[in-house]
Amino acid sequence: MIEPDGPARTFDSRVGLKARGTWGIKFLEKRGDIMARLTGKVAVVTGGNSGIGLATARRFREEGAKVAISGRDQKTLDEAVKTIGGDVIAVKGDVSKLADLDKLYKAVAEKFGKIDVLFANAGIAKFAPAADSTEALFDETFDVNVKGVFFTIQKALPLLNDGASVIINSSVVNETGFAGASVYSATKAAVRSFARTLTTELIDRGIRVNVVSPGPISTPIFGRTGLSPEAIDEFARGAVAKVPMKRFGKPEEIASTVLFLATPESSYITGVDINVDGGMGQV
Repeated sequence: MIEPDGPARTFDSRVGLKARGTWGIKFLEKRGDIMARLTGKVAVVTGGNSGIGLATARRFREEGAKVAISGRDQKTLDEAVKTIGGDVIAVKGDVSKLADLDKLYKAVAEKFGKIDVLFANAGIAKFAPAADSTEALFDETFDVNVKGVFFTIQKALPLLNDGASVIINSSVVNETGFAGASVYSATKAAVRSFARTLTTELIDRGIRVNVVSPGPISTPIFGRTGLSPEAIDEFARGAVAKVPMKRFGKPEEIASTVLFLATPESSYITGVDINVDGGMGQV
């Protein structure tokens, strides 16, 4: 069986350098001067307790940001805080519930003040053919993926600094037809549309709004699709077959793109949708 939700493993070259004495320390200090692109910034990541959100929150922290994450599961939130390390807070909440978003931003305001980077990442993925899609599946998916994203951004507006960066997590399916994903795909197309309008509404404040659209990524979300292991295996094989690079992506590969959109390196980019999909949506 294909294991789309297996843990991603990365090698941190800094471990080796730490064992090389004074030269290694000086190198690390110099590297930190170059690489800490978010020093002094505050970043909020919804759904930051696993998968893409966790990888991105960790990357933000490594780049010097103070980080706030949210998620629906306290256990994984606690584990994420340990994984991220440093100046991070975690707030349990459901983005589809406005009171939970208020709680998140209250905690951010009290701990960190304003927000410089917002990654509206939280979402769910449940799949069924159109003929078998239930009202409950439709409502839950739209509540989290569309309502949740919209109000995550709306309620952050008073805290966003001028010049802030907002990134929305969509999907390659926002503009492709993938059998069995009609409801999910529609939610991802909706948030892509949000970015276009929000770009025009927030440009006077210098706030940039962009979208990242992953292809198939190895994250725990596959274990929460409601599909059987056999169905997940079949879905994974079908997805990989559509990817020119013939593999699942890693959460860290999405995190790198989100980081780019969060920093001044992308200062002349707004309103765009960057596909990180192994070519799935391009050829």
